[in-house]
Amino acid sequence: MPRSPEIRAQSVKSKTRRTIIKAGGALFVSVVTPLPACASQILAVRVWPSEDYTRVTLENDSNLKVTHFVVKDPERLVVDIEGIDLNSTLKDLVAKIQPNDPYIKQVRVGQNRPSVVRLVFDLKDEIKPQVFTLAPVGEYKYRFVIDLYPAAPPDPIAALIQKGDWLKDTPQNPQNPQQAQIPAQPDPAPLAEAKPAPEAKSEKNPKVVAEEPRMQLTRMITIALDPGHGGEDPGATGARGNREKDVVLSIAKRLKRKIEEHPNMRVMLTRDADFFVPLGQRVVKARKVQADLFVSIHADAFVQPTARGSSVFALSEKGASSTAARWLANKENSADLIGGVNIKTHDRQLASVLLDLSTTAQINDSLRVGNAVLKEIGGINKLHKGAVEQAGFAVLKAPDIPSILIETAFISNPEEEAKLTDERYQDQMADAILTGIRKYFAKNPPLAKNKLT
Repeated sequence: MPRSPEIRAQSVKSKTRRTIIKAGGALFVSVVTPLPACASQILAVRVWPSEDYTRVTLENDSNLKVTHFVVKDPERLVVDIEGIDLNSTLKDLVAKIQPNDPYIKQVRVGQNRPSVVRLVFDLKDEIKPQVFTLAPVGEYKYRFVIDLYPAAPPDPIAALIQKGDWLKDTPQNPQNPQQAQIPAQPDPAPLAEAKPAPEAKSEKNPKVVAEEPRMQLTRMITIALDPGHGGEDPGATGARGNREKDVVLSIAKRLKRKIEEHPNMRVMLTRDADFFVPLGQRVVKARKVQADLFVSIHADAFVQPTARGSSVFALSEKGASSTAARWLANKENSADLIGGVNIKTHDRQLASVLLDLSTTAQINDSLRVGNAVLKEIGGINKLHKGAVEQAGFAVLKAPDIPSILIETAFISNPEEEAKLTDERYQDQMADAILTGIRKYFAKNPPLAKNKLT
C-alpha cells in the first residue's frame, strides 16, 4: 500500500535524526578516546665528575618514572627509564664519560623494550648511588639525577695531609720522617704583619720584636676555601658569558697556592673542580677538617649593570644589615634548588647545625676577620660598602668556625667582569685575602682545639 507524502516525510526525518544521532555518537566517542601518549623527550645530558662523586644529569620535558639496581662482579649500575624512546641526545651520554672519571668506566645505552631505555654504568669501584628527580627551576626543566658516591669515602683530614703541598717547602730534617710530617714549632713569622725589610731583619732589637704582632703557634692553621656554585649551578653570568663558578674557582686555587707557601698553614677546598656541593655539605667539609676559618668566594650580580665594588659578609642572627644584603643572601641560599639536592637524604643533624647553632662568638670573630680582609681588598678595588655586612647566609652557619663570604666584584658589571677574568686581578685579590687572614690570626691566635697534625 503506497504511503502518503506525510508518512514518507516523517520517515525521512526519522532516518535523518538517526543518522545525526549516530554521527553525534561517533563524534562523542572520538572525543573521549585518549590520544596515543607522546614519549618524553630527553633535552640534554650532562656529566660532572669529581673525586667527591660523579653526577649524571638528564634534563627532560616531563617527569620520568625510573628504576635502578646494582649488579656485582663486575660492579655495574643499571637504570631503566620508562616512557621515553632512545634519541641522539641520550646516545651522546656515551661520549661524555671521560677516561679519568673516578667512578665510571663507560656507559651503555639502549632501547631495552618499547618505551623503556636502559642505561648500564660499568663502574671502577663499589659505589653508593643516589637517584632522584628535580622539579623545574630557573632555566632548567625536569631533571633526573644519578649521583655516584664511593662506598668507602676517604678520611678528609688524611686527604688534606696527603694533598698538602705545604710540606714541600717546609725546612725539615730529612733523616727524621716524623719531624717532616709534624712541625713541632712552626715559624710564626709568616703570620706577622708585613714590615719594611730593615725592621723585619732587626731581630736583635727588642723593641721591634715587641711591636710585631707575632704569635707562637702549637699547631697548624687550617683554612677552608669555598668557591661558590659549581656543576649544575653556574652562579651569575656576565654580559660576555663568563660564569661566576669558573671565576671564583680560579681565584680560590690561586689563594690556595699562596696559603700553602706558609709552613704553618694548610688549606682545604670545598670543591677543586666544576661540580656542585650543597650548601650544608660545604659547612660539613669545613668542620670535618676542624677548620679555623671558612672563606666562601663569590662574584656578585645585580639587575643593574652599574652596580660595582667588592664586599665582605658575615652571618647575622638578627636579620640582614641592608636590603641588598638580604636580597643577596636569598639568592645565594637558593643555590641548592638550582644545583640539585637529594631532599630524601637530608640529615636532621645537619639541618640543626645550619639553623639553630649559630653563636654570638662565631659572629664576632667573623666580623673581625671580615674587617681585616675588607681593608686589604679596598686597596685593589672599590668597596661596595665600607663595612662588613651581615645576612642569613646558610653557608656561613658553622657554629664553631669564623666564617665570611667575599663578593670579589660584580660580574654583572662589564668593567668588573673584565677584571674578574684578568689573571693579574685574580692574583691581587688572592694576595689581599691572604694578607687580611694573616693579620687577623696575628692578633687572634686560634685556640688549641685541634691536635697537631
